[in-house]
Parts: sequence; C-alpha cells; structure tokens
Amino acid sequence: MKITLEFPIARQGGEPITQVEVLKPSTGQLRGVKLIDIMQMDVSAILTILPRVTAPPLDPGDLAKLDPADLMQLGGAVVSFFGTREDQAALQTKFA
Repeated sequence: MKITLEFPIARQGGEPITQVEVLKPSTGQLRGVKLIDIMQMDVSAILTILPRVTAPPLDPGDLAKLDPADLMQLGGAVVSFFGTREDQAALQTKFA
C-alpha cells in the first residue's frame, strides 16, 4: 500500500521521501513485536515494525522525523494487513 506523506522526510544528501510503500509483513518480520501492540497502534511497536516493511526502508532517524499524521497513516497501513481481504480492498480504494 503506497502512502503519500503529508510532510516529506528530508534525507541528508538525497531526495526527500514523499511516498512510502508499506508491504505486508511476513511472520518473521513480526518477530519480537506483540500483535496486540500493533493492533492498538502502540508507537513503539509501529516504530519497530516500519523499518522491516517499508520501501524505501525507513531507518530510526527517518522515523524520528515523521509527523504524527504520517505515523498514523503508516501505522494504519500496517494494521490493515491484519484485516480480511474485503477490509484490505476497501482500504486500497481509499489510498489509491
């Protein structure tokens, strides 16, 4: 799911990141994170999982620069992968 950031992330010496693709996490990528924490949009859990499932990969420095609105969008995209196919299709339509 591609997310257009409200506030692009400036990377030193590179182009600002204006769009991030959130990929469906595999079971291995969820290791070390409580699913309930992800579902409850716990900031620490979301910040742990995002570097594993984003393209371009967001590192901790990038995540520290995220505007709260963008964090909510990215976290919501991660949570959406735990829904049914119907739920995911509805979200894809919203973010397309």
